[in-house]
Order: sequence, then C-alpha cells, then structure tokens
Amino acid sequence: MSDKRFALLIDSDNISAKYIDSILDEMTRHGVATYRRIYGDFTDYHMNKWKSELAERSITPIQQFRNTTGKNATDSALIIDAMDILYAGNVEGFCIVSSDGDFTRLASRLRESGMEVIGMGESKTPKSFRGACSVFTNIELLLEGDKEENKKEKKNAVSKKKISDAVLEVITTNENNGKDTGLGEIGSALVKKYSDFDVRNYGYSSLSRFIEDLDNFELKRNHTSIQVILKNDAKEVEQFMVDTVKKAGVTGIDIGQLAQKVYDHFPNFKVKKLGYATFQKLVHSIRALQVENVGNNQKNVYLKR
Repeated sequence: MSDKRFALLIDSDNISAKYIDSILDEMTRHGVATYRRIYGDFTDYHMNKWKSELAERSITPIQQFRNTTGKNATDSALIIDAMDILYAGNVEGFCIVSSDGDFTRLASRLRESGMEVIGMGESKTPKSFRGACSVFTNIELLLEGDKEENKKEKKNAVSKKKISDAVLEVITTNENNGKDTGLGEIGSALVKKYSDFDVRNYGYSSLSRFIEDLDNFELKRNHTSIQVILKNDAKEVEQFMVDTVKKAGVTGIDIGQLAQKVYDHFPNFKVKKLGYATFQKLVHSIRALQVENVGNNQKNVYLKR
C-alpha cells in the first residue's frame, strides 16, 4: 500500500525555524508531504532563519505582507489554500503546523470532509485546536528527544489516571466479548479519545514501556503480537469472587456479603480502580456470575447455569 498523501502547511508566525527537521521527520510517520508550503511575511528580518532553511528542503514560501495592523493575513492565506487543496482532491490528509487556536475551525472542517488532520505545535497550543485534529504532536518533544530517565509528566498532558481508565475500558469491553486486546488497539483507542496523546509527553519512547509502568496492566508477548492484560491482582479478585460464590452453593450469596468478603480479603481493593462505578457492575462483568432479585430488595449472586 502506498503512503498517504498530505498537504504540509506551516504557519511561520507561530513556529520557530529550529523545528523544521523535526517536523519533516515526524511527518514521515504519517505519510508523504506532496504539498509543502509555509506562510508569512518573508520581508521581515525575523524570517531570515526560515528563509535559509526552505530551499534545501523544498518548502514553498507563500508571501503575505502585513497590510493592516492587528489582522493576520498569514492565517487567511493558509486557510484559503487548504480549502483549494481539499477541493482539488489530490491528498488524503493535512498537516497543519501552528500553535494558533484560530485554525480550530479549519481542522474541524477538513475532518468533516473525511481528511486525516495531523496537528503540530508547541505546548502553548490551545486545547480547541488539539482536539480538532485527528492526531496532535507537541513539537517541543521532538527536539528534546526520547529521554527514558525523565518520567516527569508534561504540563498539558492527559493525566495518567484518565489514560489508565481508557485502557481499562477497552480491555473490559473486549473481555466481555471474549476478545484479546492488542497493544496496537490500545494505541489507536487512546489517540481517538485524546488526539494529543503521545507517550513522549510522559518521558517514554514506546507505548509498551508506558503501559507496563501503569498500575493495573501488563504485557503478554508472543511471536506475532503483544497483548495488554490486567495484572494478576485484578484476576485474583475475579477468581476469589467466583470461588466464593461456588462455595455458597445453589442458594447463592447476598451481593453485599460478597462485597464484604472481597474487601476483607483484599484490604486495598477499590472497585473504581478496576473501572466500575459500583460493585454490582463489577459482578455483572464476570461471565461466570449472574445477579438475581430474591425479594425484599435483596440481590443474590449465583454461578451461571
């Protein structure tokens, strides 16, 4: 399969020339940039660094004079070109490089037309633009490189708690449907839910290392794939519940009593840590168990027949 074709459009007013090599390298992860354009007033002396970088990288400068104070002609030119390229039908996606939230509507409009939209910008980029992109990359991370020893979470990164909850949701849904969960599926799900998710925001160079360092998960490797599974403590809780219900026999066990036994046996147990709002929902998620009403607002747990 051939690489996806992208239009790479750079807002020079909001991006430093020092990032250009990192931008082009990152772009190769997504496809080939058939359009390479940069927008700005290249008569301004501040643009000298950009001018020295463009020719050897085959990036076309689009000159926009600052005709009116306070008006951003660069933004307008980039937006007009993006729509012209869209209607020409020569690309499958766009890469918009800017830290300016004014491109939020453009990114949304391009996605509405079925385009993949890669956003790149500095950490100051507004969340509105980040969220409007299919994928957003903090280009400051690209310069820093992969520093495994630095596990400090970046200021605007999605919290690890939210990431952990999202991973747990995918695994739980798959387990309820009798499916395994691959590492690639986890990566795709996280980017779909949080467009600016990037393991480099947390000081990691790979998704596998990042997932392994989260509290509730471990990786199961074989020759052809990597699966993400719950750590043994979660499995132990599930097995303990099944064994307890089995011991109760045909009469079953009151769901409140089952919960108490679990909390007594696992002092650090928290149902929400496993991704469930209530203990009853956790019970419902275990395929070997079923909950039935037995009157007087009492609910008993039985082994499924």
